Amino acid sequence: MEALYENIFNFEWQMLVMWCLGGLLIYLAIKKDMEPTLLLPIGFGAIIVNLPMSGAIDRIVDGVVTQEGPLSTLYHAGIANELFPLILFIGIGAMIDFGPILSNPKLMVFGAAAQFGIFFTFCLASMFFETNDAASIAIIGAADGPTAIVVAQKLASKYIGAIMVAAYSYMALVPIIQPPIIRLLTTKKERRIRMPYKAASVSKTTRILFPIIITIITGIVAPDAVSLVGFLMFGNLIRECGVLDSLSETAQKVLANLITIFLGITIASQMHYDQFLKPDTLLILGLGLFAFIFDTAGGVLFAKLLNLFLKEKINPMIGAAGISAFPMSGRIVHKMGLKEDPQNFLLMHSIGVNVSGQIASVIAGGLILNFFLR
Repeated sequence: MEALYENIFNFEWQMLVMWCLGGLLIYLAIKKDMEPTLLLPIGFGAIIVNLPMSGAIDRIVDGVVTQEGPLSTLYHAGIANELFPLILFIGIGAMIDFGPILSNPKLMVFGAAAQFGIFFTFCLASMFFETNDAASIAIIGAADGPTAIVVAQKLASKYIGAIMVAAYSYMALVPIIQPPIIRLLTTKKERRIRMPYKAASVSKTTRILFPIIITIITGIVAPDAVSLVGFLMFGNLIRECGVLDSLSETAQKVLANLITIFLGITIASQMHYDQFLKPDTLLILGLGLFAFIFDTAGGVLFAKLLNLFLKEKINPMIGAAGISAFPMSGRIVHKMGLKEDPQNFLLMHSIGVNVSGQIASVIAGGLILNFFLR
């Protein structure tokens, strides 16, 4: 009978802290409906890896693995080699409709402007971390979990666990993070600016050529980003080619959902209390939030700057959708526009900017790798 309960003596108070953190993520997923496909597996995973002598992760004694855990196996099979993030990009690419930006290409500038926080955060993070770690932390601001994982993995960051958790958690918390920043930087009059949507037809040839051309250009400008952009654009090509509809539907739904579940619960394998409850982790979480805030601010302020020179004004809120959190950010801007004016439909503009942010964030990740990967 004593043997049945002896594992209780392996309990550490830090485990309770991680249970609470996991419970919070589960609460946000279920009660607040904040990206449940991400937060639910991450939260539940955080609990199971912080049970005393958990069999979900590797058991290490004197530096030697005495028992291999399934989550650790999944981590090495799908994240350490970047497989899960890249496969997920196929699903994301299949979900994206590039029509809004192809019919209105000027929206792409907002995607670039909203990456400002990445490079600003890098400068700040460099004061506390080594260069490769600072660059990996800065990419959290891309609001793109797969890109953050790939960059941190390639740069061999010591903080990949905290970076992954921060990237995916903040993506899910975009509905909480962005609205206050947008309201702070805009006036009620600006938020009520209407932007009529003039749908322009985009030929099938253009839709097919676009992912191919973007991949080629990225390969020339940022070769280390080819895998990221290539998988994203391949997914989009499956969508647009018109002869693989069943494959496109599978990529958008079954594949994307399955990989997201595996990715979420595998990320939690890096949330063991002895790795996670450190001052550096808290600093990384703070810097990640800083990057998100300044990416959002960068997009909004850039739109306000353009309005100084444009005759037909832009609703500056759409600049905030330039971060890569697709499609959450675009929907948030649309909802904020409707709240200010029930006749103000910004969805097509904000989703167009959001899509451009998806491309820009991947290219930004590639540029980071070009600068710092040796």
